[in-house]
Amino acid sequence: MKNSVRASGVAAALLTAALVAPQATAVAAPKPAKAAAPEVPAPSGKQPIGEKTLRLVDAARTDPWKPSAGPRELMVSVWYPARPSAGAKAPYVSAALSQELNGNDKLSTVRTHAVVDAAPAQGRARPVVVLSPGFTQSRTSLTSLAEELASKGYVVAALDHTYEAAVEFPGGRVEKCELCVKEDVDKGAVVRNRVKDIRFLLDRITTGDGLVSGLKVDKARIGVGGHSIGGASAVEVAGQDARVAGAVDLDGDFFTEQPAGGIKKPVMLLGAARAGELGGERDTWSPAWKNLTGWKRWLDVAKGGHMTFTDNHWLADAVGLPEGLPPDAYEGAFGTVRSERGNALTRAYVAAFFDKHLNGAASPLLDGPSGDFPEVAFLKQENGLKK
Repeated sequence: MKNSVRASGVAAALLTAALVAPQATAVAAPKPAKAAAPEVPAPSGKQPIGEKTLRLVDAARTDPWKPSAGPRELMVSVWYPARPSAGAKAPYVSAALSQELNGNDKLSTVRTHAVVDAAPAQGRARPVVVLSPGFTQSRTSLTSLAEELASKGYVVAALDHTYEAAVEFPGGRVEKCELCVKEDVDKGAVVRNRVKDIRFLLDRITTGDGLVSGLKVDKARIGVGGHSIGGASAVEVAGQDARVAGAVDLDGDFFTEQPAGGIKKPVMLLGAARAGELGGERDTWSPAWKNLTGWKRWLDVAKGGHMTFTDNHWLADAVGLPEGLPPDAYEGAFGTVRSERGNALTRAYVAAFFDKHLNGAASPLLDGPSGDFPEVAFLKQENGLKK
């Protein structure tokens, strides 16, 4: 994958610089003051946010990457509009998972805005967005985007794809990334398996009691999105599952063929520095574009990098790169766009897409270049066939 680094993620950490006042004679020096812990960028919506973490087991499917593990086992985080609460905020990750993902415990210091198991807000049924992370990436790498959407009224469910990244299960059990150590990974097989994971999650969302007690979801308003191969998988799901109304692909190359007849649903491709690759051997989006026959946009952040659309960018700026990554890996992963701009444009364009296609709201941001986000170019756009 272009502009990517083969690493499990960019670290988050507590800034450890301490301010020590000079000592005066016979007066004890004050204790060093710790800098504030890093925090997920504040969501712009008005809704308080709850978060619930779930373990799901697909008893009908043996795990494809580790058959000895038995049935396919998944971890899911659900962010949702909640009633105001003074409860504890959800951890970003545990110290144990941070150690596995980043080689240190720094990610466990990151603060979020969602309250653990908060009571869902009352009112109408909510639209749903399912998110899939990049290869080797935790579902937590999309936390900022998930909180943003939840603060605007969406129910957001992000899932880990077990053995494609380190995943922590209840009780502190951490399963390592089995595929990370393989030299040749069949990315098409990864996509096809992720589609099964996502569709299983959709089954749980749309049947029975759903994922969170008391949380009402609108089964007719479901979207999917993802980063890297998670974005490619989102588009694949949209082509296969009638429950999905549209998909967003954040810089994910395609590794599978679109279904016969193409994909008629709305699709947004938001990539990094792809304009110079049009028609080249690494350009998987141009062939796919022809088979996207509904409303579609191809947006490009020329100064962005593969990880710009994830939490990894602002985390790297806040606390530095993870253990084992040289400083010169920064530009290859993130380009030269500032992290706060990358975070802002990702949240704005993804929210605009789902506002338009799940809520039927006007989204002028998707009509053409915007002075608010000059970093984003419209490489291609079509509104689909008129009914």
